[in-house]
Amino acid sequence: MGKKKKGEKKPNKIWTIYDGGKAKNTACPKCGPGFFLAAHSNRSSCGKCGYTEMKSKEA
Repeated sequence: MGKKKKGEKKPNKIWTIYDGGKAKNTACPKCGPGFFLAAHSNRSSCGKCGYTEMKSKEA
């Protein structure tokens, strides 16, 4: 791992889930607003409570 150069900042990851002030990901139905479901290849899951929605296979 390389060292970070002086004055170099990492981008804030929180802004990658918002598009024009509206969240791209869906909120967890159990936890409420502010807790988003992580998008995986075959499911969406909440990191806080473990709620999981399986994605359907549409062929």
